[in-house]
Amino acid sequence: MKILVDRLKDSPISLHFDEERSWRTALEETDPELAAALAAPVAVDVRAHRMGLDLYLEGRVTGALGLECGRCLARYRAPLSEPFRLVLSPAGSRVPAEPEAAASLARHGLCLGDELETGWYQGHEIELDGLVRELLALALPVQPVCREECKGLCPVCGADRNTGPCGCGEPRSKTPFAALEALRTRGES
Repeated sequence: MKILVDRLKDSPISLHFDEERSWRTALEETDPELAAALAAPVAVDVRAHRMGLDLYLEGRVTGALGLECGRCLARYRAPLSEPFRLVLSPAGSRVPAEPEAAASLARHGLCLGDELETGWYQGHEIELDGLVRELLALALPVQPVCREECKGLCPVCGADRNTGPCGCGEPRSKTPFAALEALRTRGES
């Protein structure tokens, strides 16, 4: 997924990249969790042009994620469609203070800023692999849920409450402080 800087003009050009096997293999080696979460090949659509010396990239990363619901533990597939917008300034003689960022600039011709909407470039090629990896990592939900109305598992017997009631009848406290009361009475005895 490379952009040739010399080919960019003032008017936007559209570029499309499909996931390559070598990219997936590298992702499996560097971030196996992220690679395992991808349920479909990743595609990247980019519109790129120059703005003076700066480069403007706007696009979308698409694919699908295979996730496990945090409530009922069911596996499900979620569509992935992450937009991005990035303004890259020429790095010139600047070298990022962070060693990882400096290595990325030297290796990929691209160093992302803290905000993920800015960065620097150098050389004649910009490799988008790091940007795509970052966008995918940010797209993973912290608490995946198969659907909003998911009832989850019964805390008593472990039955899936989405398929029907389990019959356990959850014990409910009259007050949220009942657990503290139980600790106090246990401590007195």
